[in-house]
Amino acid sequence: MNRPNHSAARPTRRAMLAGLGAGAAALLAGCSDANPFAVHRREGSIVVGSQQYYSNEIIAELFAQAIEAKGLTVQREFRIGQREAYLPEIASGSIDVIPEYGGNLLQYYQRVSATASTGPTQGAAIPAASPITAEAVQEELTRILPSGLRVLAPAKASDQDSFAVTRASAEEHGLISIGDLAGLGRAVSMAANSEFTVRPYGPAGVRTVYGVDIELTPVEDSGGPLTVKALTDGSVDVADIYSSDPAIEANGLVILEDPAGLIAPQRVTPLVAEALAPTAVEAIDAVCARLDPGELRSLNARSTGEQLAAEVIAADWLAAQGLVG
Repeated sequence: MNRPNHSAARPTRRAMLAGLGAGAAALLAGCSDANPFAVHRREGSIVVGSQQYYSNEIIAELFAQAIEAKGLTVQREFRIGQREAYLPEIASGSIDVIPEYGGNLLQYYQRVSATASTGPTQGAAIPAASPITAEAVQEELTRILPSGLRVLAPAKASDQDSFAVTRASAEEHGLISIGDLAGLGRAVSMAANSEFTVRPYGPAGVRTVYGVDIELTPVEDSGGPLTVKALTDGSVDVADIYSSDPAIEANGLVILEDPAGLIAPQRVTPLVAEALAPTAVEAIDAVCARLDPGELRSLNARSTGEQLAAEVIAADWLAAQGLVG
């Protein structure tokens, strides 16, 4: 299933950095004043960012338009990339608002904290084999976030990383949970973004918690059509596909259960600057109060099915919800 290619006219930051090569990218990172990929705030604006992921961009657009409806000026900085790219920018004050996913955000900062205390070779902490609640994620985030940042109340909607297999594979091998992949008797090939290697639910975590060896096949579209194709055409055994993606139902995919709670709850969680204007906070809170799992799936389906731009999808939904005049 094809997703809208809204980024075709504007290269992503990740793509531009990759084109420069590792050495040039490192040089730019060390010279922030000359970094052409940094966010440059326009005076008087609230900067809303998004990940390089179509669903995240839709949510960011919901936030942006809701804030604008309050009479505030918004600057959009969308498709920045993954956490390694945008979290330093929000920590530096270049971005004011970005939609996040609670569990992944928490595990990112836990890994950063562990790396700072134990060194890079031991930085990726593996969670205990007991599920964590969404409420516990939110509570821990308020404790671990860097100074100057806070999270607002999460939406009911979530977009979990998930281990997806084809229905045919699930039936042939009796796959119900992630641990069942060990029954294949070999290393399991998995399509996912390259960042998957450092996630707590990546190869090291899956091996520790479930005894399954994962071999990553990097596919850099955040569970998008290339990832889905790699799974459905048999190039890989399993794929990291986000749980609100309409492609799961459209392709009859099976999401493997995670009884050990390796993947923490991923409720949509606004990450914002501590000093964000109260009026903007009120606008974001109103969006999250109405964004449940069904609504998020419907928003995503308008993107993947109707091929609509994020700004159109957001405007229609906000009007239907009575959040804009």
